[in-house]
Amino acid sequence: MDVLTLILFVVGLALLIVGAEALVRGASRLAAIMGISPLVIGLTVVAYGTGSPELAVVVQSALSGQSDIGLGNVVGSNISNVLFILGLSALVAPLVVSRRVVRLEVLLMIGVSFLPLILALDGNLGRPEGVLLFAGAVAYNVVSLIRSRKEGGEGEQGERPTENEVGESGGESRGALVQILLILVGLALLVVGSRWLVNGAVAIAEAVGLSELIIGLTVVAIGTSLPELATSMAAAARGQRDIAVGNIIGSNVFNILVVLGVAGIIIPGGVNVPSGALTFDIPVMIAAAIACLPIFYTGHLIARWEGALFFGYYIVYVLYLVLEAAEHDALNDFRFAMVTFVLPLTAVTLLTLALRTFRDRRRRRAG
Repeated sequence: MDVLTLILFVVGLALLIVGAEALVRGASRLAAIMGISPLVIGLTVVAYGTGSPELAVVVQSALSGQSDIGLGNVVGSNISNVLFILGLSALVAPLVVSRRVVRLEVLLMIGVSFLPLILALDGNLGRPEGVLLFAGAVAYNVVSLIRSRKEGGEGEQGERPTENEVGESGGESRGALVQILLILVGLALLVVGSRWLVNGAVAIAEAVGLSELIIGLTVVAIGTSLPELATSMAAAARGQRDIAVGNIIGSNVFNILVVLGVAGIIIPGGVNVPSGALTFDIPVMIAAAIACLPIFYTGHLIARWEGALFFGYYIVYVLYLVLEAAEHDALNDFRFAMVTFVLPLTAVTLLTLALRTFRDRRRRRAG
């Protein structure tokens, strides 16, 4: 691996971040002009904007014949979105979760997370599966927009953008044109950045002896998740809770339905799904989605200690990948400790908290 390749990798990552930021700003303000609620903006426009690097990377990796990086990027991004980004965001400020998110969006994210496992049991996600996933994304967008219009453009918290946030200039028409231009610039930066990032990631994988799947699950996944991280942490710090949480949930839904859907459609022969992804990485992604349900349900709040729990598990997940890639002697002991003690204790704790919250709510209703 030469120095130029490394420089292009870093510059490509920077272009992805800048391009995603431009795309998010333009798309979110354009959506505000159209009168869409903050929660729906977070679940769709912002989530799809911050998820666009994953789409760009998957398309570029498919064209380069490196489909393992695309698959690893999607699965790894979903895991990092929940454990890493939600964890850090909750550490910045506890996140209050709206009732709609708990009753509908989290359940949808959990259900969607099972689809790659079900559709790729034969080790391949082909064009019919890709079309099915993409059709699900279209249906989800249509339903979200209809619900938003019925709600009259008001989020559950009643937060509306100010006039200054809607447009860069005084007139709505001129403001809309500015946002469209910003979106186009963001998309252009994403295309260039994704090409350099994928090429650099392949070179790094070859240089250090790691598989493309591992590089996609870690380096590329974290890199393309940085827009989600910046957006959610900024939203959490500013008290824009719907956008902070909706961005993560919407991005995970987007990654599976749109990114994997497009990959299945455009890659000749479909997306190859390694057995390791089916038996470990995808189940971890599903487990991370399921873990959101009891945490979101208990008081409709992601407390700081729960954020620390998510963040700690992400460190454990990355450590496991490193040990596995290095074929370290401690891997078996590490796996035994996690499966036998840590994971069961966490599951029991979360289940106990959820049941206690459920009983308390029933008592309040009865009283």
